[in-house]
Amino acid sequence: MTTPPGAYILTINCGSSSLKFSLWQSRAPIIELSGSVALSGPEERRFHIQDKDGQILQSHPVSHANIRSAVLELSVWLLNNKRRYPLIAIGHRIVQGGPDHRAPEIITEGLLKTLHQLVYLAPNHLPDEIRVIRIFQTAFPGIRQIACFDTFFHRDLPDCAKYYPLPEVYKKQGLIRYGFHGLSYEYITASLAEKDMSWTKKKIIIAHLGNGASITAVKNGISIDTTMGLSPVGGLVMGTRSGDLDPGVVLYLLKREHLTADQLDDLLSKKGGLLAIAGTSDMQILLQRREEDIKAQEAITLFCYQVKKTIGAMAAAMGGLDLLVFTGGIGENCPLIREYCCNDLGFLGIFINKQLNQRNRLLISTPACRVKVQVIPADEEAMIAQHTYPFIEN
Repeated sequence: MTTPPGAYILTINCGSSSLKFSLWQSRAPIIELSGSVALSGPEERRFHIQDKDGQILQSHPVSHANIRSAVLELSVWLLNNKRRYPLIAIGHRIVQGGPDHRAPEIITEGLLKTLHQLVYLAPNHLPDEIRVIRIFQTAFPGIRQIACFDTFFHRDLPDCAKYYPLPEVYKKQGLIRYGFHGLSYEYITASLAEKDMSWTKKKIIIAHLGNGASITAVKNGISIDTTMGLSPVGGLVMGTRSGDLDPGVVLYLLKREHLTADQLDDLLSKKGGLLAIAGTSDMQILLQRREEDIKAQEAITLFCYQVKKTIGAMAAAMGGLDLLVFTGGIGENCPLIREYCCNDLGFLGIFINKQLNQRNRLLISTPACRVKVQVIPADEEAMIAQHTYPFIEN
């Protein structure tokens, strides 16, 4: 494929509460514009685009609250501006591709068929991601689309972290721990290495905390353990997801409550987590209510307790810790949550500076702290673009 001058790569990131997108120059890894459609609440539902200099190109409220409508609005904008921003490729964040699809690849009908068969592994994500691909196939026929899998970063998990203690037949069926938020973790590790190559030889814990949340241990640049397993429902308690449960809880719901598989999926994926405890999945709202709402305080306490406990476990898995990184919507923007998560971790060498933390500075640990603590904004779109570039070269 010959890359025409002035063509752009479009990156698409369907999250559980928003759609993020950006345009990248096809001749160099330079962002041209970025935007989002926030879908998490009536006061936040907005279609927003700005250029690389921060100038707003489009910004208006939207009444819809689903990915399909958001993508249709984006595709209309792109079609109306295709002379100025002609597309050469579209890179998609795909949460799950099963055991046979981890490395970035061109999206084909065969791959889409496989993704349909894997919906049960990521019911909150894959249906929307497939829907988005179909919309762009219709709006931009002939444009190459690339799947960038969130599981790619965790492909080298050691066997002790990858496999469940179940009969071999299930392992062969792909019933393994995949790990997620890989594009975020990949960006963080690459960003650290770009500034100082010595970080590639260190022990790092990255806490991607958002509506979906997970924590990963990175040793010598490789993911050696992570909280999410077979699906993005496991691990930490999240906005609407339960996180890890005793298998007996699932058996109870099936046998005693007689829930169907779909009802159980809905309960664990969409009606659990912080929402089940306090009536909202929005951490900012929980923080605002915490003084007078005991349920909000309970939700915050559980969330931070699980993060803190997991940090200790991941440090043990690596035999030590050099750096703790907070990223994701909550990790980047909630100083109080970071403070709560780091309380009582002095035995690991973690001490944060409250003033630096409150100002959301890059480095928030105290100067004498043995373990550095940083806040690094996630940029999954940059990794999607980087993975897409090889597919547009001759």
